[in-house]
Amino acid sequence: MMTSHSKTALVPIVSDTREQEPYGFDARRVRVIRRALPAGDYSIEGMETSVAVERKSLSDFVSTVIHNRPRFYRELARLSGYLAAAVVVEGNLMDVLGGRYRSAAHPNALLGTIAAITVDFGVPVFFCSNRQAAARFVEAYLIRIYERARA
Repeated sequence: MMTSHSKTALVPIVSDTREQEPYGFDARRVRVIRRALPAGDYSIEGMETSVAVERKSLSDFVSTVIHNRPRFYRELARLSGYLAAAVVVEGNLMDVLGGRYRSAAHPNALLGTIAAITVDFGVPVFFCSNRQAAARFVEAYLIRIYERARA
């Protein structure tokens, strides 16, 4: 339920300072704060230890789950305790299934890892086609969480 206050208040989205190319959000709806986050790349001010979105390009996602799995799984374990957490991939699941990425990893291994992230850690993985679609999704996702928390 949206209150009249949530319609007018800018949603304070925190963008991690380590994000080299942070998303641009709609300035009519969002106020961006740059600050180091304990986990993830995006959160909501005041909810930094309970809400997080981890952003990955498709190539970064593949590389991370293949070459940096222990570190990534530690981060997912941390995120599994959050009120809301998600991994957003700037890519298409059909690219994974078709092996259209730079890695020798088999598509089935990646699909199994995606399922494990979602089932074992309770952190959904959203494939958002490209960077623009991912930015729009992250904005909508965080605004929805903000509005529900304030209702």
